[in-house]
Amino acid sequence: MTGAGADNQKRLVPRPGFPVAPGGVVGVDEAGRGPLAGPVVAGAVILAEPNPIARLNDSKRLSARRREALYGEVLAGVRAAGLGWADPDEVDAVNIAEATCRAMERAVAALATLPDRIRIDGNLRPEGLAGAECVIGGDRIEAAIAAGSILAKVTRDHWMAELDRRFPGYGFARHKGYGTAEHRDALACLGPCPIHRRSFATVKRSPFPGPWESTE
Repeated sequence: MTGAGADNQKRLVPRPGFPVAPGGVVGVDEAGRGPLAGPVVAGAVILAEPNPIARLNDSKRLSARRREALYGEVLAGVRAAGLGWADPDEVDAVNIAEATCRAMERAVAALATLPDRIRIDGNLRPEGLAGAECVIGGDRIEAAIAAGSILAKVTRDHWMAELDRRFPGYGFARHKGYGTAEHRDALACLGPCPIHRRSFATVKRSPFPGPWESTE
């Protein structure tokens, strides 16, 4: 896995000692479907009851500062949580939709408990999560999905900041791999680096291959 390492596909989020018993609703959401670079990250969360986290909302509607604050509350106030990753190489191999489904399946598999129900934001249902309920706009109406959204988004943002240090010149810490003007200009000058999604049209049009090699 370029950057994150295969262990991150199994990594469990720290839990604060709530009883890990079967049941509950797990909310699942992803971050990173659209960027030109970096992984897709999915978060799966079962909230403690009663829900101790106020003002949960879709991570994309929150400021970075507010997301960071809620991220800490999510880690401290969930009964169970898991993360799933799909790397750029996997995105290129199977397409972004399938890679996203795999990341969501891995996030649910990383939970330390089996949920009663699975609710996923949007309309993409992974084959491995049969019976899951897709909820359009779920990150705005379902607290567990909103928590999964925040977990996935902040985790991915932190990792993109690390990748910015490994592969300087592209601005990953600022745009998180999305196709901003800054990012497209850097691609035109530098070519792609190992974390770019080479199946994406914008990356295909850049000088290929780029000069960057992994420092690991």
